[in-house]
Amino acid sequence: MIAMATTPKQPDLTPSVPGGGDAVVLERRRQRVQPPKMYQVVLLNDDFTPMEFVVRVLQEFFNKDRETATQIMLKIHVHGRGVCGVYTRDVAATKVEQVTQAARAAGHPLQCVAEPVE
Repeated sequence: MIAMATTPKQPDLTPSVPGGGDAVVLERRRQRVQPPKMYQVVLLNDDFTPMEFVVRVLQEFFNKDRETATQIMLKIHVHGRGVCGVYTRDVAATKVEQVTQAARAAGHPLQCVAEPVE
């Protein structure tokens, strides 16, 4: 008896288009995503908030070391305003809210704003 080895028929893997005809291949375009707009959180000077409280706020909410916090506080005192950090819009808004709540809880009129970076 002679046995012949047969190979199983391989399935056709070419794509078929319903209704026949040529297939159209669309080229994928790369989308350009803009980086998020950044905002700077600024503390404003007033005549009533103690300097030590401002230093503590800078350390607690903006993770500044004591020396950097003191330098920013002095800039706020001399120039009337000082940048505490640059963040995305949501993070900046959260920082402003945290600082404002802490100042009101301590009875200080410290003002904090977020401004777009240009």
